[in-house]
Amino acid sequence: MNQNNVGIVGTGIYLPKDRMQASKIAEATKGIWSEQAVIDKLGIREKVVPGKLPMDGTQEMGALAALDAIKNTGIDPLTIDVILSVTEEWKEYPLTTSALYIQDRIGALNAWGIDVQNRCCTTVSAMKMAKDMLISDDEINIIMVVGGYRNGDFVDYADKDMSMMYNLGAGGGAIILKKNHNKNILLGSHMISDGSLSRTAGVEIGGLCNPITPENLKESKKSLRLMDPIKMKNRLNEVSMPNWYKCIDEALRKSNMTRKDIDYLGILHIKRSGHEAMLKELGLTSKQSIYLEDYGHIGQIDQILSLHLALETGQVKDGSVVCMLAAGIGYVWAANIIRWG
Repeated sequence: MNQNNVGIVGTGIYLPKDRMQASKIAEATKGIWSEQAVIDKLGIREKVVPGKLPMDGTQEMGALAALDAIKNTGIDPLTIDVILSVTEEWKEYPLTTSALYIQDRIGALNAWGIDVQNRCCTTVSAMKMAKDMLISDDEINIIMVVGGYRNGDFVDYADKDMSMMYNLGAGGGAIILKKNHNKNILLGSHMISDGSLSRTAGVEIGGLCNPITPENLKESKKSLRLMDPIKMKNRLNEVSMPNWYKCIDEALRKSNMTRKDIDYLGILHIKRSGHEAMLKELGLTSKQSIYLEDYGHIGQIDQILSLHLALETGQVKDGSVVCMLAAGIGYVWAANIIRWG
């Protein structure tokens, strides 16, 4: 038996029933984008969007994904030691702790929980945190990384600078990690942050600096913006792809592997040309990844969803080496390596 390893027990997913088609996205842009351009360039045929509350609230979607993971794995909730919530800050009630809501919903009475925030990088970051906690603490054996996401609520489709976020969707995901599971091993992880971009994008209205007033109330509800679009786009054009490749290569190095070892790329939804360029650079075929063009970008849930789908299709099987890839506004890039089976 290999000691001091951390393995993935399984995953859970919750997706709302509602969808927004490319034609509706194009319509919402008021002529800025055509339906065909949304499909071909942005890579969105349709995306998942939230339906009625309370079921499609951010915290509740995380809880529903957690329940799905429990059903899929047969794990007893009472054996979960820690819940690391990757639920977004846009949730049912501000200043409530999502991990504790999920703890109660799933009956994980023996767990403690904490919320983790790294925008769309949070799952990959939290998986590294979970591994480090499991290895360093003798009393922690099982951690659930779980959360919900629906930041698409804030998108103003008539804002031409926001085309990179027209893909924002909704859903929940959960992934369970266990000490000395001896299979589905989480190996190396690597993150890079660039704090010079920390305030180039975000929800502009509703915080301390720009509070909601009667005059800006309507605008505030669609105020997820590139607050410094020129700086952000110039900097990302310069560093984004190199940082991603460095994260992949460093995660591989820490796993005693090279790019040739990758069998499956669990990548977030990005524009079609970027996805195809990434596969080409890594020497992978389209069958070695799932392009989430029928789901959109569900933030930090993308990596869990990609793995979940790939296990269902058989694209990930015993012996597969999986690379999860993420990026979040702020800006942060991350990759990890998993040896499945």
